Amino acid sequence: MNFKSTIGFEVHFELKTKSKIFSPSPVTYGAKPNTATNVIDWAMPGVLPYVNKNVYRLGIMVALATHAHILPNTHFDRKNYYYPDSPKAYQITQFFQPLARDGYVDIEVHGKKKRIGIHEMHIEEDAGRNAHGTNGYSYVDLNRQGVPLIEVVSEPDITDPDEGYAYLEKLRKVVQFTGASDVKMEEGSMRVDTNISIRPAGQKKLGTKVEMKNLNSFEHVRKSLAYEEKRQQQVLLSGGRVQSSTRRFDEASGKTVLERVKEGDADYRYFPEPDLAPYHISQDWVDKIAKKMPTSAEDRYDEYVNKFGLKPYDANVLLQTKESSDFFDKAVAAGADPRLAANWMNTQVNGYLNDNRVSLSDIKLTPEHLAAMIKLIKDGTISSKIAKKVFAETITKGTDPKKYVEDKGMVQLSDTSVLQPMVTKVVDANPQSVEDFKNGKDRAIGYLVGQIMKQTRGKANPKVVNKLLNQELQSR
Repeated sequence: MNFKSTIGFEVHFELKTKSKIFSPSPVTYGAKPNTATNVIDWAMPGVLPYVNKNVYRLGIMVALATHAHILPNTHFDRKNYYYPDSPKAYQITQFFQPLARDGYVDIEVHGKKKRIGIHEMHIEEDAGRNAHGTNGYSYVDLNRQGVPLIEVVSEPDITDPDEGYAYLEKLRKVVQFTGASDVKMEEGSMRVDTNISIRPAGQKKLGTKVEMKNLNSFEHVRKSLAYEEKRQQQVLLSGGRVQSSTRRFDEASGKTVLERVKEGDADYRYFPEPDLAPYHISQDWVDKIAKKMPTSAEDRYDEYVNKFGLKPYDANVLLQTKESSDFFDKAVAAGADPRLAANWMNTQVNGYLNDNRVSLSDIKLTPEHLAAMIKLIKDGTISSKIAKKVFAETITKGTDPKKYVEDKGMVQLSDTSVLQPMVTKVVDANPQSVEDFKNGKDRAIGYLVGQIMKQTRGKANPKVVNKLLNQELQSR
């Protein structure tokens, strides 16, 4: 029997604001527990929330980037449930009138393009975190309480784990390039919940969905969905019934594990938040935000390939993160040759970042430094070999490339009046190489170039040396 899968995602992105959604507490990561909080986060009696306008601005950017329809009139609602890390015993979210509806992202899987619909997106507050100690006690950290989130709810348009993986990758990149979120799954600023159900092929009625929450990598999403497809198929083929439930993915076994069975839909008793007035979004404000939107990854790709002449692979490597793409763009704006800049970014810079486990924001190298170094290579001031020494100095100490080259006497030797006598002397001293050259052995040139580079301690301009050597050998 053949089965068809139906998959949907609920993805939470932490919006990149300095303060929380309903309080002035700072948004931090890794701070000492309960130090980034105030009385509003603690839900002390008599306190009132107020909306951080920047949360709406960032949310609108995500809505625009995903082609969603922004609702002009929104309001917040109370979602009532009790958890130890939620001191109000309810969450302020948007249920009846969310930020936006009816968006989409386009994906490509196995050479085929597909459009995945977005049902809605709404902004809400995050809850705190529970930590379970080894001493038998549990602890609550409310630093995350009230951190602003945007939840993107897909339509059930996804039919297999590969499509799910592609959707998450595309959505992550779209959101990241708006600058609205840093989308770091390892820090919890992107979290994925998924629902999957299967049904016999040809059956119109959807099967019973199973939920998997807080998956912390795209690969875990793909593996958990693939496992669930097989597990649910086995249940149905054996005559059983799939239970509505919440499961978690166990990384060690590669299986999903039952957490709780759902007897019915949760009744959160939503009602409009009485402490917050409805919020109107004017079209004029939306238009102003749209004009200031950063360039999307798709538009940058077109520019890199069609305008700068980069290979698709190199363009995609640069576009892995907005940080990398922005760095490259600034280097090119500072005068760097695009192809050389891409080559240095994708090899030397990325190699350093990977080896030292740091990010671009942690290094001393600036886009202007990279551009200056590339100019020195292009105009023949330094060789590629010397450039690597300059790069090592600049990326660790922030030294100006041009000044470093001048101070260390690294300027490449290109003066033909100085090089020609060396070339003549080297050719005279190596008659066998002359003979090899006349017999069509190209390696003879390489050997002679190496001799001159040795004499000049690597400072001779290889292009000039090659030209002079060819002229000298042709005349023999």
